Amino acid sequence: MSVESEVREFLTSRRARVTPERAGLPKYGRQRRVAGLRREEVSLLAGISVEYYTRLERGNARGVSESVLEAVSQALQLDEAEHAHLLDLVRTRTQRCPRVGVPHRSVSARAWRGSSTQ
Repeated sequence: MSVESEVREFLTSRRARVTPERAGLPKYGRQRRVAGLRREEVSLLAGISVEYYTRLERGNARGVSESVLEAVSQALQLDEAEHAHLLDLVRTRTQRCPRVGVPHRSVSARAWRGSSTQ
């Protein structure tokens, strides 16, 4: 199973087990199409956009900050072990996807360009 799939599976399963009532949200309508919280509700509770949460839930964790992961963990009511697991998944995801085509330079670009013209 890929890391993206693991992130997706983990977040969707945790979202499914938290009801709106348990999260302190009012229940709208009679029938819900999803078990647990909707993505919109998780993003509201976490203080992030729906698009950002959806991207994260789909396994695209590139560039996600610790504070966002903390907010999502609180919104999904993760315990310490689950929170640690989420952090591990995201770290694994970001370590496997290094930035391609961006060379690491220890000198400034200006100094580097200047040395090549001399």
